[in-house]
Amino acid sequence: MRPIPSQKISKNALNVWRMTGLVETLLYLIFPVGYLFFARFFQGPMWITWLLFVAVILIGLIKIIIIPTLRWRKWRYEVYEKEIDLQFGIIIVRRVLIPMLRVQHVDTRQGPLLRSYGLATVTITTAATVHQIPALTEERAARLRDQISKLATEADEDV
Repeated sequence: MRPIPSQKISKNALNVWRMTGLVETLLYLIFPVGYLFFARFFQGPMWITWLLFVAVILIGLIKIIIIPTLRWRKWRYEVYEKEIDLQFGIIIVRRVLIPMLRVQHVDTRQGPLLRSYGLATVTITTAATVHQIPALTEERAARLRDQISKLATEADEDV
């Protein structure tokens, strides 16, 4: 059996994913606040409001603390001469092998949140799919992009 890929993504990915989870949780507050106005206007039961607030808090704890930690622990990658090996997932852990022959282009992406932490995502495009290696340092992402591009070009020339 193939060994688990050894390369990890940046630990700053935790901060990015936690900030994303916080924003999503704040959006979920629309439901209890909306119901609160509904209950006040139509004399609805207030216990539903409190139940919704507790649900949002629990979802927030899961999205802000638990999921980013589990996600970071499982994310691994390795770049070989003939393929790229990715491992990711929380409950269902996926292993993806991308043959260098199939790589059409490689680029880096960086939104405002990733930029604020000095991170970038490497995007690997094949004819059928797009794969990403998230939250690498900008320098590491640039080196990896160049390395994969060079290996893909060499693999294409060997055919």
